[in-house]
Amino acid sequence: MLETLWLLSRSGPLGSLGLLYTPTAMTLAQVFLVIPLMVALTRQIVEDAWNGYSLELRSFGYSPWLCIRTLLVDCRFSLVVAVIAGLGRAISEVGAVMIVGGNILGFTRVMTTAIALETAKGDLPLSIALGAILLSIVIPLNAVAYGIRRWAMNRFG
Repeated sequence: MLETLWLLSRSGPLGSLGLLYTPTAMTLAQVFLVIPLMVALTRQIVEDAWNGYSLELRSFGYSPWLCIRTLLVDCRFSLVVAVIAGLGRAISEVGAVMIVGGNILGFTRVMTTAIALETAKGDLPLSIALGAILLSIVIPLNAVAYGIRRWAMNRFG
């Protein structure tokens, strides 16, 4: 994430925009972290589906765009996993948001950086409570993803 810091610092190419230590910078850092993970997972899911269906799709005479659309529709429930993985990566990120956001109270402090700060200060009860809140958000999201996957497997075989 140092490249994001360099891009946004005063001496970097985007320094004149004054984005460093702002929520916008934190969002950009998260995008740079999450998008490659989601793209890699999506590519693998679609590639596996292509290996299974390529002969059928070609025999129907589908155009490349229609093949892509068909594969994405067929893999839609598996692609939820890629989205959940990206969300999990974004929620658990500490370093990048602390570097470009600065962990400024009331402005750029997020839950993960607050947990890291409170743990470093020795306030373990507060950091554990914040961690429990974070888990109470993440576990239901994973349960929903699991439920969607199970529903799709039961419905579509």
